[in-house]
Amino acid sequence: MKRKQIGMLVFIAIIVILMVVTSQTPGTIADVDSYQCKAYATILSLLPPVIAIGLALITKEVYTSLLAGIIVGGLLYSNFNLELMINTIFFQEEGGMVYKLADAWNVGILVFLVMLGILVSLLNRAGGSAAFGKWASKHIKTRIGAQISVMILGVLIFVDDYFNCLTVGSVMRPVTDRHKVSRAKLSYIIDATAAPVCIIAPISSWAAAVTSSVPADSGINGFAVFIQTIPFNLYALLTLVMLIGVTLLRVDFGPMKTHEMNAIKGDLFTTPGRPYEDNEEEVVKENSHVLDLILPVAVLIISCIVAMIYTGGFFSGTSFVEAFSGCDASVGLVLGGAVTLVFTFIYYMMR
Repeated sequence: MKRKQIGMLVFIAIIVILMVVTSQTPGTIADVDSYQCKAYATILSLLPPVIAIGLALITKEVYTSLLAGIIVGGLLYSNFNLELMINTIFFQEEGGMVYKLADAWNVGILVFLVMLGILVSLLNRAGGSAAFGKWASKHIKTRIGAQISVMILGVLIFVDDYFNCLTVGSVMRPVTDRHKVSRAKLSYIIDATAAPVCIIAPISSWAAAVTSSVPADSGINGFAVFIQTIPFNLYALLTLVMLIGVTLLRVDFGPMKTHEMNAIKGDLFTTPGRPYEDNEEEVVKENSHVLDLILPVAVLIISCIVAMIYTGGFFSGTSFVEAFSGCDASVGLVLGGAVTLVFTFIYYMMR
């Protein structure tokens, strides 16, 4: 608590100082075409991320720390002009919050995330997650086996990294808890298999986003470029290699080693924050089955892929590669999510 208070006091002090400086530089909004940021390409441009990361490490309050970084960045960009800062953060056409929230792509992703949350809740309420956990417990006998199973499930759910995190975490948490795998290690495995797998999977929301960023009039096939760049995506490849090595060789170091040692002794958390600690273990319902989890997930993957190539014109005569490279991933994911929710509702009602 003391660290949080110190961090918040530092944050307030920084904002007060910047606001005082801002009050001394009044003026109207600068002309966008001729405007120049004085902090551009200077060491001051590093200040927003340093403040955001530093406060996050000190206070453990991620959202507040990000807000502090945004405010500092807005003040630097506006040359400490309060009016311009407000307009920059909220109303700037290129990156303002209002314009970002009004963007069709971003709205589609937000809707898809809501659908994923509903789907995960349905999986849990129907007993699908608990049934899978019970099935996994019978077949997984060791701590390494539990960690490998998390990796495998993370690789199988390649269509979207958000859905990957939500599903794998919810489904595998009871399994890893039984084998005394720390929550920190579980989080690391999920994070190391979510985005890295999605950004090298040819059929995923990441692939669609990357291919769509290639200008249509460039004469370059965006999907082909994405495929060719996979071997050079060292972040994803090395992250997966390191994850496999750390898991199989049991090489834990630094804070992770402390978390794992404490987990073996019975403390899965180590840190004061203990999410889901008081949650009762889900009871497997009499009519629940592993298929209650597998079928909705399989339908989601298939429907999202079909919906994405549909938005690219595949069913109008366009080739698969061209359809996927020209698809609207945001719309495709929403359509796929909607189909999955309808299927899941009907399937569970019939069950």
